[in-house]
Amino acid sequence: MKATQLLICLTLTAALFAGCKKANSDVDPDTGNGTISGEASGIWKKGSTQLIKGDIIIPEGQSLTIEEGVTVLMDTITKPEIIVRGNLYAQGTAEFPIRFTVAEAARTKEFGRLWGGILAAPSCQELLLDHTIIEYAGATTSDASTSVKQNLYKGVSGENLPALWFANVNGKLVVTNSIFRNLQEDCTYIDGGKIIFANNKFYTTGVSGGEAINLKSGCVADVAFNLIYSANTNALKLSNSGDRVPQAYVMVYNNTMLNTGWRRPTAKGGSIWVEATVRVEAYNNLFANTRFGIKRDTKKTEDKRSLFGNNYYYGDSQATVDQFQPSSDIIAGVNDIIGKTAGQNDPKFVNYPLNTPVNNATFNTGWDFHLQSGSAALGKGKTDIKPHYAVNGLVMNGVSYTSPAAASYIGAFGTN
Repeated sequence: MKATQLLICLTLTAALFAGCKKANSDVDPDTGNGTISGEASGIWKKGSTQLIKGDIIIPEGQSLTIEEGVTVLMDTITKPEIIVRGNLYAQGTAEFPIRFTVAEAARTKEFGRLWGGILAAPSCQELLLDHTIIEYAGATTSDASTSVKQNLYKGVSGENLPALWFANVNGKLVVTNSIFRNLQEDCTYIDGGKIIFANNKFYTTGVSGGEAINLKSGCVADVAFNLIYSANTNALKLSNSGDRVPQAYVMVYNNTMLNTGWRRPTAKGGSIWVEATVRVEAYNNLFANTRFGIKRDTKKTEDKRSLFGNNYYYGDSQATVDQFQPSSDIIAGVNDIIGKTAGQNDPKFVNYPLNTPVNNATFNTGWDFHLQSGSAALGKGKTDIKPHYAVNGLVMNGVSYTSPAAASYIGAFGTN
């Protein structure tokens, strides 16, 4: 009997010890700095540094809030994944953004694959990235990956992970004022939800494939005022594939897209790709030196209710301009501004050389894509559109986020 009791006691002690190892047991209670793996919830304190040594799992029904100025350092040996089964709120500020990154000495690759990504399971109800930088993600899965074991994302070995995956058609996703850079493949891959992507920057992403924003069936989304530079394939891939309800319905307006699609050797690479009965409304978007105009899959076309208009195209070469011209697969919109010759319709950016090679992926943070006085893109925007979440916003962690109103100019930036 005593032996049995001793065995039970030892078993309970071992279980308790294992449970403690899953928690944030190595976090300093004063500074908030910590070395973390396993389950995580609660608050990562303002200005702290979190060293992530193994996969993180936010349990279903629990939340992790990351305060402004937190640096999340991902171990480049274990290449952790962040699995979100509960809720994640990354709430940075313009002065003190949150940064998911790797140690400075490891930031040598232009296209990183040094950690997994943020992978939100269908049980995730709310995910917020506000003033957050995500870089050097996109590791390739193996049989040992938590995402493979839990059948998340595509659930197989050998997949290049997106930096952000979200998969709850009834959930809410807000990504605003954030930066995605130095990633191996897709920046985002979204399998449903009520979604706002606004005022973000995407650049230096995609070794041999990948989109900045990839939306599938189940997504009802507003995508506005984003800058997308040299995505390997498309700036946006919009599709109703996956047979989820509701039908994908995406409002795309006032975005600036440059040099996208040229590093993808197939004809699929371009600017915005639409397919498989996705419903799209696309207005006030500025395309400069993108490989194609808005392009459809002619075998699996978009919803016939889709609307396009007031989009602006510039090509520094005749080859680029020729690929903007409306055809069976290049979509023409009402009041689009499309020239016929190279150099026509210079948007007059404040500081960006329009002759930058189209296959260049290196981003200069000193570039300024605001419009100079006299730009033909000023005053040509359509302002009477109705984004999904402009009136009734998405409430995340007690804060309501609304989609921005359309601007009277074309592109993501007006005059300074």
